[in-house]
Amino acid sequence: MRRQALYFTAPYRLTVREEPLALPLSGQILVQTVLSAISAGTELLVYRGQVPSDMAVDETIAALSGAFGFPLKYGYAAVGRVLAVGPDVSPDWEGRLVFAFHPHESHFVTTPAEVMPLPDGMTPDRAVFLPNMETAVNLLMDGQPLIGERVVVVGQGIVGLLTTSLLARLPLGRLVSLDGYAGRRDRSLGLGAQASLDAGAPDVLERLGRALEDDAPAQGADLTYELSGNPAALDLAIATTGFAGRVVIGSWYGHKRAAIDLGGRFHRSRMRLISSQVSSLAPERTGRWTKARRLQLAWRMLEQRPSGPRLTELISHRFPFGRSPEAYALLDQQPQHALQVVLSYEDCKG
Repeated sequence: MRRQALYFTAPYRLTVREEPLALPLSGQILVQTVLSAISAGTELLVYRGQVPSDMAVDETIAALSGAFGFPLKYGYAAVGRVLAVGPDVSPDWEGRLVFAFHPHESHFVTTPAEVMPLPDGMTPDRAVFLPNMETAVNLLMDGQPLIGERVVVVGQGIVGLLTTSLLARLPLGRLVSLDGYAGRRDRSLGLGAQASLDAGAPDVLERLGRALEDDAPAQGADLTYELSGNPAALDLAIATTGFAGRVVIGSWYGHKRAAIDLGGRFHRSRMRLISSQVSSLAPERTGRWTKARRLQLAWRMLEQRPSGPRLTELISHRFPFGRSPEAYALLDQQPQHALQVVLSYEDCKG
């Protein structure tokens, strides 16, 4: 049996390779991928060669072992159907739709412990959002938004939009988002932001003060999320935040450096800069929370509510797996036209 797998081979270079695939052994299952989602954050850093080559990909996920050096199979949002099971695996697994934190490839052999059956009624189109929704859940847990607070989200890519959608469910004082692309700002308003402003406008801070309904120009946000992936946006996030406020930094900049101004008002502001990354839980929660509990919460946040937004509308482009290089080129060169880009595997033969 053979499979098709996507390899990052050098900066801006991808190739789809055909390679042999063994049948499942004892305790294993064979999954045929139906849909996988591209992360426009981390995966574009890999695509551009902007991550440290000696850094571990993810020490918590078996399918993502090793370092970021080329050539590399990567990706972590795959939905597939179980085609076959090995000895000692219940035949009930056959035919089930499952989610896996797994690279982009047409088939893979894994264990039942490394996949999650889709909840009843969950479609592959919604399930591929699970990693980014888990990230959004983690961002809220790390930021701890309070009732009546004024919250700003800088960056309205997929993680930013999902974070905005969760924040909109809370009884906040104000919820304002910032992004440089008009289409993303429109999406943000549809997901519950009360205002969405152009992050690149020269008077953005003045406009933001009005949107937050500040009673004093220098009051600022209680809580700001920096989710743009752009190091320059960290300065904007700091300028946005008021005295003793919190800035949660969910962006990963890779090799890029953030030249931030800590010599002005920041020094006296008692502001807190908080790093947030989904591969771990904040230590103060580990007595009660586990990754499994957080994942179950992310699944619930993906469930379609009758009056809620349709998250599947955030899928802007679908590419057949064989055209994967075009998908990454689109995200890299025309980000203003793309949101969630997914790869489909209908034409991949085993």
